[in-house]
Amino acid sequence: MNHPHFNITANVDVTSFVSKTKQRKLPLTYSLVYLLSKTANDIKEFRWRIRNEEVIEHNMVHPSFTVPTDEADVFSFCTVGFQKELKDFIIEAERVRSQMKTDPSIEDEPGRDDFLFLSAIPWISFTSMQHAMSYHPHDSVPRISWGKFFQQEGKTMMPLSVQAHHALVDGRHMGAYFQNFEEMLMDF
Repeated sequence: MNHPHFNITANVDVTSFVSKTKQRKLPLTYSLVYLLSKTANDIKEFRWRIRNEEVIEHNMVHPSFTVPTDEADVFSFCTVGFQKELKDFIIEAERVRSQMKTDPSIEDEPGRDDFLFLSAIPWISFTSMQHAMSYHPHDSVPRISWGKFFQQEGKTMMPLSVQAHHALVDGRHMGAYFQNFEEMLMDF
């Protein structure tokens, strides 16, 4: 297929997560990126990539997420080595983000595909999303975006979009991603 990717967007309940990040005085964005990345790392299909007609499995994949910079209207990718412990991840994310504020980068590191591309669209509670990408059939890095939180029936909800290569990730794996993420949000 010329475009072998599929995308699912759903609203997830972040009520407990938002409350607990405030109680624990944790940075919301880094905590969210951590959980989104942990969820992907826990599902092997989200660590698979296509390289030269073969499927390889990374031991771990690392979030590359957008952050604002000191440059006007310029965002940068902030690639953080995933850490298994939240506190270690937050320290590393803050270190890398500090560099990106004054030295923005929008380029991927050549030869690497052990990423998860993540981005926030905090201005919109979107109901669907199409991620920008090269339509090369071997681009197999998942893309994950979240949008503006909103209130619904007394709960804080967040739109979440997950796009993956269909040769690697099936509907069952995508369903597991959303279910596992929601469980992590509740247990945070």
